[in-house]
Amino acid sequence: METTLIVPTVTAYLDPTCPFAWITSSWLAEVETQSGLAVRRELMSLSVVNEGRELEAWYRDYNERAWRPARVAAALLASPHADLWTDFYEVFGRRRHVDGLRDDAQNLALTLHELGVPAELAEAAEDPSWDADLRNRTKAATVPLADDGGTPILHVADRAFFGPVLTAVPRGDAAVRLWQAVSTLATTPSFSEIKGTRDERLQTS
Repeated sequence: METTLIVPTVTAYLDPTCPFAWITSSWLAEVETQSGLAVRRELMSLSVVNEGRELEAWYRDYNERAWRPARVAAALLASPHADLWTDFYEVFGRRRHVDGLRDDAQNLALTLHELGVPAELAEAAEDPSWDADLRNRTKAATVPLADDGGTPILHVADRAFFGPVLTAVPRGDAAVRLWQAVSTLATTPSFSEIKGTRDERLQTS
């Protein structure tokens, strides 16, 4: 499909365990294929976003577990293998969000092995010294939003937005049309927010 991109580049801030971030990243990958959009994927932490917030018990447990893959990602980014970050996100995320592997320790071990990087990086999962780095990375994502928002966060042109939050991955022309809409909103100075009801039936593949 030939199209003229309104904004040809985007930075996506993503948490490895967040299914909504995975869907948004997969949508952007589809737009990359269809139109030539340039996407830069950066690490952020949902656990950092929710620090200090009152959470339901199940979501508090989810956030506590989400520290571990994010810490390993931070350790990878600080290692000589930082160029494999997007591959890490893709491999870990496909096992978790598409194949349904919820054992993060097993997934991390399999992912590091598949990427051919030292297995010792998995030790970062239990090392809270990486949390300061995660806070800095998350701050870079949220500062333009007055430190508000969850994951994913997109930086488009000189704007930042939480979302779009999608429950399925748009494909083909539909993916490009959504990007055109998002980038049009991003370049409209008076645009602030749009929100609707959410279909909770996630389709992550």
